[in-house]
Amino acid sequence: MSQVNLLPPDILQGQRYRRLTLTVLTAGAIVLALIVAFFLVQVGRLGSVNGDIAAKEQSNAQLQSQIDSLQKYDDLQVQAQQAQSQLDAAYAGEVSFSGMLMDLSRVIPSDAYLDTFAATITGPPAAATGGTTTTTPLIGTMTTGGQAIGFDSLSIWLTRLELVKGWVNPWMPTITANPTIPNAFTFTTSVDLTQDVETPRGRGEVTADG
Repeated sequence: MSQVNLLPPDILQGQRYRRLTLTVLTAGAIVLALIVAFFLVQVGRLGSVNGDIAAKEQSNAQLQSQIDSLQKYDDLQVQAQQAQSQLDAAYAGEVSFSGMLMDLSRVIPSDAYLDTFAATITGPPAAATGGTTTTTPLIGTMTTGGQAIGFDSLSIWLTRLELVKGWVNPWMPTITANPTIPNAFTFTTSVDLTQDVETPRGRGEVTADG
């Protein structure tokens, strides 16, 4: 059985146009809804990113505030290091004269005594350019004067002087017999001093406050 469409052609064409228009509008509405949804999602993501940025900036500000509060300690450390450097320079080459006198009291023979003492510290000589030396540099001299009984006492005195660390080349520039005391001699001695007579602080082995 065949069907016969009795509607006029213009009405059929209008129906087709309405259906097509409805389809296009429906598709447009769907696309628009998708665009709006995508926009809202992106806005939400942007808000989350901005929140993260604000949180990071706040955290960085707090860290910077802490760093600024600790800067004074760094400045104090720099000042302490500068002061330590100045102290090290001030104590460089330090020699303990009380220690030298103590050493003299230990090595002087029992039948001799000293009545003069002098020490001069000149510091090590400047290093020669173009070569090195293996000898221990001399930093000064020590001279003493006194009296002793007998040549044996003078010999023991010279021998003991060289046993003290940092004292080298002991010799007697003058020996004079004492006319009032038999077998007594007035003498002077001279000793070269090496860097071994410097204190550990003077040699830079310990800090100035140690």
